Amino acid sequence: MRYLLAIDQGTTSTTVLILDETLSVCGSSSAEFEQVYPKPEYVEHRPNDIWQSVLDAIGGAIAKARIDANNIAAIGITNQRETTILWDRKTGDPVYNAIVWQCRRTTPYCNQLRQNGFENEIKARTGLLCDPYFSATKIRWILDELHLQQKAVDGDLCFGNIDTYLLWQLTGGTVHATEPSNASRTLLMNLETLNWDESLLKIFDIPAQILPQIHDSNAIFGTTKGVPGLPDGIPISGILGDQQAALFGQCCFETGQAKCTFGTGAFLLLNTGDKIVRSEHGLISTCAWKIGDNRRYAIEGSAFVAGALVQWLRDGLGIIKTASEIEALAQSVPDDAGVILVPALTGLGAPHWNPNAHGIITGITRATTAAHIARAALMGISHQNTDLLDAMVQDLKKPLESLKVDGGASVNNLLMQMQSDLLQTRLIRPQNLQTTALGAAMCAALGTGMFKNLNDLRKSWCADAEFIPRMDAEHRNAARHAWKIAVQKA
Repeated sequence: MRYLLAIDQGTTSTTVLILDETLSVCGSSSAEFEQVYPKPEYVEHRPNDIWQSVLDAIGGAIAKARIDANNIAAIGITNQRETTILWDRKTGDPVYNAIVWQCRRTTPYCNQLRQNGFENEIKARTGLLCDPYFSATKIRWILDELHLQQKAVDGDLCFGNIDTYLLWQLTGGTVHATEPSNASRTLLMNLETLNWDESLLKIFDIPAQILPQIHDSNAIFGTTKGVPGLPDGIPISGILGDQQAALFGQCCFETGQAKCTFGTGAFLLLNTGDKIVRSEHGLISTCAWKIGDNRRYAIEGSAFVAGALVQWLRDGLGIIKTASEIEALAQSVPDDAGVILVPALTGLGAPHWNPNAHGIITGITRATTAAHIARAALMGISHQNTDLLDAMVQDLKKPLESLKVDGGASVNNLLMQMQSDLLQTRLIRPQNLQTTALGAAMCAALGTGMFKNLNDLRKSWCADAEFIPRMDAEHRNAARHAWKIAVQKA
């Protein structure tokens, strides 16, 4: 039996799956790591913590699967996107902490780029907005703050999002590469050519010498070398950014198919085929994957806080002890009693794109309880995603027939029913909720020939549950109207 090892390197933890040749999960393990908040609106990770969490999760998954690591045929990687690391090319040591996708420190720089008239060109070339979310402004901040421009020009630094950094580590520092789904999140790749763009590099004054090579998503990027717990020579043969990996893992291979992942944030992606759809309603265009001549694009909406809101109710407010408690607490009251929670804890993402927005709770009375706040939190997550889908429908000029859902929070049946009610759309949840890791494994399986084509992969997908809209139009319209007022206050 040959096995696949899938690394899902996320914002708060790393999960590793061991899958067999039928894509059934044989073992899994997760390892959390510390979040670093040096200042308000600054979010960082220590790169060594990330790498150690990967090693811990690999060891745990192999032990639980009870397999011989020599039988691992390929490794797939999926990762938190936009999070930015620069390291010394000779020593491999990071020059600074990883700046996380949630970090808002480069807001002034983004404002400056807009004032200098670069916003339209950036959007035209990348499909993205000029926002602190993406990698290029983070690179510029590190180079400026640590006075490393000359070192970058000399070719002594490497830049990578998390996929590139892990690939470097797994191959013993021999491979510096990425693929289009991750490169499309940097503000430096041309979305039409899928290559680094000289005009963008000039705008951000970023030397091309620090950039990784861009390969196909299912390329054989390299092989393991010197990784504790793994033999040398295992091919790393599939890499996708986490949300594109979830789209792939949900088998949304056809134009018009869409998924929403409920993770730290919530991310709604719709496959637009081989055509780039330019949003006029605050969404972004991105590369979904490139597999040989098959390139796929997507339109995407990102809400920065989803599962992270439940963590805040647990760690910040202390109204629940574990994340799983929120469903029972919210169900203990029949409604939210007029309480509305806007989860703008790190600004508002699509379609609002307001990095200066702050979270609010409104409608509180003496009768408000923790249960009402819990219910309002779930509704707030659902409202955010409804904003995204409303924008998507306006861009596409046709409604979605259904939406596939995944991610840790999708196990919450109350949240899924709320989401279906507000979207007025059928939600389909798969049996395997770890679709990001599954997508990376699928891509790796294609890269090594374990699966021949996408049709073979489709056969592995199975539904677990469906959620049908129940809310009447009057209640939905009233809820949406109240939400929009609250968002304006935020």
